[in-house]
Amino acid sequence: MFLVEIVTLLALLQFFGFGIMVGRARGKYGVNAPAVTGHENFERVHRVQMNTLELLVMFLPALWIAANYASPAIVSGLGCLYLAGRLVYFQAYTSNPAKRGPGFGLSVLPIMILIVIGLLGAISAAIA
Repeated sequence: MFLVEIVTLLALLQFFGFGIMVGRARGKYGVNAPAVTGHENFERVHRVQMNTLELLVMFLPALWIAANYASPAIVSGLGCLYLAGRLVYFQAYTSNPAKRGPGFGLSVLPIMILIVIGLLGAISAAIA
């Protein structure tokens, strides 16, 4: 399970990093807390952080539940795909939000697969 633990901690570090980028964008674009609107480029960075938070609520439980029923290596691989998707999403959204689709897809697809793995595993365990 150490692979799942590593992916979990990397996801948290990634989210923390996005938070740091929001703080830097606040200074760069003059958007003082508690405001979350102002300069468009700040709003893009902030939106990436918030979208990542929204997905973490699904990703982390799905990752751990799936790891109970499938190979931790496979589950961790899906987790790495999620992390890569978040980076692609960040790059796209901060440069041209219209091109955020592939990064979003690379983030959501692994979550959906993890949910299916966990659900099928739990159902199988319940009827066994």
